Amino acid sequence: MPQGSSQPAAGRPHRVVVIVDENSNPFELGCAIEVFGLPRPELGRDLYDFRLCSPEPRTLMRDGFFTLTGVADLAAADEADTLIVPNRPDVDVPRRPALLAAVRRARDRGARLVGFCSGAFTLAEAGVLDGRRATAHWRWADTFRGRFPAVRLETDVLFVDDGDILTAAGSAAALDLGLYVVRRDHGAEIANAVSRRLVFAGHRDGGQRQFVERPVPRVADASLAPLLAWAREHLDAPLTVSGLAARATVSPATLHRRFRTQLGTTPLAWLTGERLALACRLIERGEPRLDVVARKCGLGTAANLRALMRRETGLTPSAYRRRFGPPTAPRPAA
Repeated sequence: MPQGSSQPAAGRPHRVVVIVDENSNPFELGCAIEVFGLPRPELGRDLYDFRLCSPEPRTLMRDGFFTLTGVADLAAADEADTLIVPNRPDVDVPRRPALLAAVRRARDRGARLVGFCSGAFTLAEAGVLDGRRATAHWRWADTFRGRFPAVRLETDVLFVDDGDILTAAGSAAALDLGLYVVRRDHGAEIANAVSRRLVFAGHRDGGQRQFVERPVPRVADASLAPLLAWAREHLDAPLTVSGLAARATVSPATLHRRFRTQLGTTPLAWLTGERLALACRLIERGEPRLDVVARKCGLGTAANLRALMRRETGLTPSAYRRRFGPPTAPRPAA
């Protein structure tokens, strides 16, 4: 769990509470439910205790699509270990004072705060983002900077993890951030299981560029799926961009273009991410030898593995093993 976030009470899962306000977006609400709220029988346990709350008994969702009823009142926000704030398209309309007060109380008691898309406006209006890093949708970047100059806004990323406050740039990035949170809380193996159920990419780097006014190609590129599947089975091999291009029977320049178009990243960055994800899974499964982990996932040396893990997860391999690895058997008494 990111440093600074609150710990759940013993005997219950981490509690995620989503505040739904008038004119909230249904898509981001659905993302939160899909990632944090669904039962996980395939994992044998639920990952989170999930609740919805609202300032009013009846909440009209965006553009009057439907009315939400039957959820908890705003007091439920005071029991959250992670509080996801409402996002709305009407960014110039002030949020309710009671809602902003609930966000501040959550911050004061150490809860983790999450904003999806325009949810950054809610966090900033509550005053919890001053001096902090955050992101928001590129469409509202100038508006955000004009209203909240004390916030260190980063507009060219998918999401920002600033410790106990995390923000996602847009609607689809809400899924990226949600899976990232699951990965930080429960490890790569569990996050991959959740992403498989979503049929969604298990990990896109938060530093990846937002897709700003990208033209739709006239003819869709050939799918990368066969190449990606093959590469995942050969991560221990010395894969190169030129070798992948040759296997796909295209030039390296064409391969770069297809990765950018379909995945929003480069072949080398994708390979590194897949290798690191495999390294995390091997550590979670109990492999204690870092040189073996590095060799099996194609990262070369234990030193390279350590550097990448610290950069991407914020944890050393030993710290990652303590958090997500199998429990260590107690030593027998002497």
